[in-house]
Formats: sequence, C-alpha cells, structure tokens
Amino acid sequence: MHNLWKKSWLIGLVYILGWQSYAFAKPLNVVTTTGMIGDLVLNIGQEHVEMTALMGVGVDPHLYKATHGDLRRLQQADVIFYNGLHLEGKMQEVFEKLARKKPVYAVTQNIDEHRLHRFGKAHDPHVWFDVALWHTAGLFVLEKLIQHDPQNETFYRQNAAQYLKRLSELDHWVKRQVSQIPKQQRVLITAHDAFGYFGTAYDMEVRGLQGISTATEFGLHDIKALKELILSRKIKAVFVESSVPKRFLKSLVAGVNEVGQPLNIGGELYSDAMGLSGTPEGTYIGMVKHNVNVIVQALK
Repeated sequence: MHNLWKKSWLIGLVYILGWQSYAFAKPLNVVTTTGMIGDLVLNIGQEHVEMTALMGVGVDPHLYKATHGDLRRLQQADVIFYNGLHLEGKMQEVFEKLARKKPVYAVTQNIDEHRLHRFGKAHDPHVWFDVALWHTAGLFVLEKLIQHDPQNETFYRQNAAQYLKRLSELDHWVKRQVSQIPKQQRVLITAHDAFGYFGTAYDMEVRGLQGISTATEFGLHDIKALKELILSRKIKAVFVESSVPKRFLKSLVAGVNEVGQPLNIGGELYSDAMGLSGTPEGTYIGMVKHNVNVIVQALK
C-alpha cells in the first residue's frame, strides 16, 4: 500500500510539473491594431507569440470601429499593442478602459517628441513611413515582450537584432532609391497626408488631398491648390492608396489633363494597411519597398 501511494504521488507530481511546463511554454497572446505593428511583433516574437492583427488588408484605421469579435480578442489578450497618436481614433476609449486591467501599449510612446510632426493640436500618427522611427517602435516592442515573457529574453533579443539590422539596411536603400528622382520632380501627391514622415526622412515634398486623417474633409480650394502645384511644377504622376477611395484623385487627374498637361495615376501605394498575407507587400519591409519602387518609377 505504501509503495502504491508513493507511486501515485510521483505520478501526480510529474503531471503537475508537466502542466506547469506547458503553461510556461504557451505562446504570449498578443493583439495588435495594424498589420505593421503585427509584423514587428511576429519578427521579434516568432513562435513565442500568438499574434492577431485586428485591421486587415485595405482597412482604414482612422475610421475603424471595433467589432464584438475584436473586443473579445482584446479582452483575452496577454498584451495589446496599438499605434497611438490618435491613428485608431474611434478605439482610443476602448484602450483606455482595457489599460486598467491589462498591459496596453502605444508603440510610438518612446519616439522623441521633437521627431514627431504636429498638425495643430494633433500629431501625425504615420511614423512607420520613416524607417528609422519604426526601428524605435521595434525596440519598444522588444522591451515589452521581454517584460511580459522574461524567460525568452535571449530569444527575443536575437530576433530583434537580426530584424532591426534589416530595417537599418532598408532605411539606407530607400535613401538611395529616392535620390534617383530629380529634385524638381520629387513631389509626392496622395489621397491623404500619410507620407509626411517619408518626405522628411527621404527629402521629398509631400502633399495630400485630405489631412493626416481620412476623416478630414476637403473642399474645392484644396483641389485647386493641388492642381496649380501640379501645373507649375510639371508633375508627372499622383498616387492612389490601397485603403482610401480613389475617385477624388482620379477627378484631379482628369482636371489637369483637360488643360493639356499629361498627368497619370503613378500607381497604388500602401499607406495605412499592408498588402495580402503571404505576399511581399504583406510584410512591412515588402510594403515599403513596393511603395518606393512605384514612386521612383513614376517620378524619375
């Protein structure tokens, strides 16, 4: 009887230890808002994170409303990352409430205030278009993954070192590519003013039909001002965005063509959302390379 009890006790101990090992090995459940943030998390966390990005292909984060399914995923998450700077305008209250119960982080919170663009009382949230700033966001994600899963710190640091090196190389590549465009032609016109950080980092003048948010309205004065700029600078192309309606820029192109100056849609850029999963554009690096290749080819 004593031996039977001892054997049962040992089996129970092995079971408990095994369950604890499973619990520790379970991936960190991370929920992000945009695919760009999700891509950071996956590259640094890899198999030690289970990542869900709420906003998919072609989704406009400025106008996005959380679904019941989103709220359930957020409530079940171990860690939540969002962009901040009011990119996810309609979800801000949700994050503030969740932050009372669980770790909720804006990946932009460690970016130097002096490097942020300000429009009136608001900051431009589109920081990922300056690859160096996105590098800073990556360091912040690394810090928080380690904080909430310290046993995998070495793994996270190794992944981050490799990925952030690729971002540094990407930053230099973008500068080389944009430098091929003649200075006079280095004007990027898009549907909304999402590329301000891109312009500052890579020496391009940037204009958008709408403001930094797609919720911003525009009028005839905005269209007239862009038309005059295009005519005076003899700009060859403007660019539509994957997550913003294209009809307004198409009207602008038609108006310029009517007065005898050729103007084309130079291509489609990824602004507030990445491309399809499984494609190069479905990654942050692939998205940036796609945008730069389209811009350079159209304006060079």
